[in-house]
Amino acid sequence: MCRQPILSSRRGALQSAVAGSLLWPGIVSQLLADDSAADPLASRPAHHAAKAKNVIFLFMSGGVSHVDTFDPKPKLHADVGKQVVLDHPETRNRPGYEKLFLKRPQWEFRPHGECGTEVSALFPHVAECIDDIALIRSLHCDHSNHYNATLGMHTGSFNQARPSIGSWVSYGLGSPNNNLPSFMVIAPHSPYAGGQVWASDFLPGSHQGTLVVPGAEPMRNIKPRVSSSRQQRELAALAAMNRRHLAERGNDPALAARIRSFETAFGMQIAAPEAFDLSKETDETLALYGLPRGSTSGFAWQCLAARRLIERGVRFVELIDTGSSGNWDSHGDMLDHVRLAKNVDQPIAGLIKDLKRRGMLDDTLIVWTTEFGRTPFNNLADAKGREHHSWAFSSWLAGGGTKGGTVYGSTDEHGIRVAENGVHVNDFHATILHLLGLDHTRLTYRYAGRDYRLTDVAGRVVTEVLA
Repeated sequence: MCRQPILSSRRGALQSAVAGSLLWPGIVSQLLADDSAADPLASRPAHHAAKAKNVIFLFMSGGVSHVDTFDPKPKLHADVGKQVVLDHPETRNRPGYEKLFLKRPQWEFRPHGECGTEVSALFPHVAECIDDIALIRSLHCDHSNHYNATLGMHTGSFNQARPSIGSWVSYGLGSPNNNLPSFMVIAPHSPYAGGQVWASDFLPGSHQGTLVVPGAEPMRNIKPRVSSSRQQRELAALAAMNRRHLAERGNDPALAARIRSFETAFGMQIAAPEAFDLSKETDETLALYGLPRGSTSGFAWQCLAARRLIERGVRFVELIDTGSSGNWDSHGDMLDHVRLAKNVDQPIAGLIKDLKRRGMLDDTLIVWTTEFGRTPFNNLADAKGREHHSWAFSSWLAGGGTKGGTVYGSTDEHGIRVAENGVHVNDFHATILHLLGLDHTRLTYRYAGRDYRLTDVAGRVVTEVLA
């Protein structure tokens, strides 16, 4: 009988194991249990009692117009075409911006739910869920470029690479499962800021988001390529070398984190295909999301997949709307918002309703946001589109200990600036972390001689939206 070649080096064993499949269960757990080697993804206690244990982060890439969706402005209708003069650094001495004209919203608002919160006709399905939503109409950020604003909404930093909020949550709380990553991102295409949206940066690499691309094979190269018996022999050899390699380096946490990631990779061979197999979902559930049976793409697929991942213990799931409908950057024509809203409206409402009926909304926090809003004005009186607007925009939270049916903050009569109770992105992040039981001032990581945190040196918890 022909023998398998002896794996003479740790590198060779690693390459063979990865090529063969991913990892044999229990081997790395044994490694990490030895001496002082710690499991970087082990569940860790929160700073205080948590209201939410999971997050589904819905990111509408491109900049959703607040005055056309969640922030009604009757005065903007009445004053359409009137010229406004803005004293702001971003508009001083810029050609074409000396004259700005107010532009009317193109969709009507009306009250919904018992709370009576007004929502535009663009989101009829989400409007049905308004009693479960804590709406913030006074969000603002520090940059009006897509890249910077997207970076800021995800990392708290608008100009430099920092760990994503999902990575911070994974670092702070760990993972309740061994077979799936703690942080997963489902996106058909790369958003502005690219992979930095889910990067762990200086945090241990095990906390980086795992990208899933909707399609027939959401996670590639997940199936084993060799027999289980060969895989077992290869990985047993690898485990022995890893144990020695780790011990020789003082049980280095970064190395332990990398080893731990291989065990998660092995578990994904079975867990990931099962999680993304929607064939056993009922016709009624598929209809709730607006998902045709057999479909493997679209925002409805992303939302239903997110529910299944949360059920299986994934801590933080982000869904990025960058599908075939394009993104929300409607410079040329605001009517683009019609198809964009139609693409996500029913799936988002379906997700809220599905979680609620399963008893999961109480401890699952849904975050809906975008990188900034769109201008209530333009430099032409008859302009069809709107420009980037970082001074004020709307976002909302649902479930996970939030106070549904509430509205916090407001903008001025035309929706140009925050009028009261402003919420900076740092405040938004602090509130999300608080609901997960994490104190944003204590969730720190020492790097390059200083302690970093998601909210930098700012941020306050918006207690008014908490139940």
